[in-house]
Amino acid sequence: MQTSETLKAAGRSETGPVRHGNEDCFAIDLAFGLFVVADGMGGHTAGEVASRLAVETITAFIRRSADDQDFSWPYGVVSTLSYDGNRLRTAVHLANRRIHRTSESQDTYFGMGTTVAAVLVAGDRLVVAHVGDSRVYRLREGRLEQLTRDDSWMATVLADDPSADAQVLANHPMRNVLTNALGAREDTEVHLQDHACLPGDIVLLCTDGIHGVLAVSSIAAALAQNSDVDAAAAELLTAALAQGSRDNVTALVVAIPTAGSRS
Repeated sequence: MQTSETLKAAGRSETGPVRHGNEDCFAIDLAFGLFVVADGMGGHTAGEVASRLAVETITAFIRRSADDQDFSWPYGVVSTLSYDGNRLRTAVHLANRRIHRTSESQDTYFGMGTTVAAVLVAGDRLVVAHVGDSRVYRLREGRLEQLTRDDSWMATVLADDPSADAQVLANHPMRNVLTNALGAREDTEVHLQDHACLPGDIVLLCTDGIHGVLAVSSIAAALAQNSDVDAAAAELLTAALAQGSRDNVTALVVAIPTAGSRS
């Protein structure tokens, strides 16, 4: 577990009972308020390489852009985003470029990619970026809200037709097919959001090894009933594996302290 005067965070990741290696990767950087989870894909060790490159690139740019504001914006500036929103957007685009170029440099890496979910806590704002189906949730006053929408076939169908039967779609062979991932092509779509950050909020970043098997109520209970962020992350992993998760499992829990704990 890592702590600062304003934040607490902990991450847990396990290979799970089926996979030979762990293609998930995460990072916690309390000094810069940055939290990242990535779920790689590709043959051999390519998935592990893709997720690691994503986390490294995003972390490096957020650190560099915080210390030195004299840098270019290679992907432009979105006027509707805050300064920190544009920083995080640029960091994710740089990660996409690095992974895509690496995938073209070696045959064993061809076609590799990764999802990413990243959160930047900047003062009283929570900036969220994601690509793929790794998710960000927020627990506020006992209510769990999913802040991201999966880049998946199933999510796309439901967005286009809200009346579609989710239960039927959940059994469709294409339900988990990603429609967007880092490194899959030269350019990618990065989803950005900016939310108010309130004392007592709990934020969860996780891969589909967690949210693919756990009910929303189970996720909410693990976050609400554990005041210790490491215990919450550990409970989520234990519960996902007990529910039969066959994927790598990763959970990163961030706690925004209450006003009284800041003093």
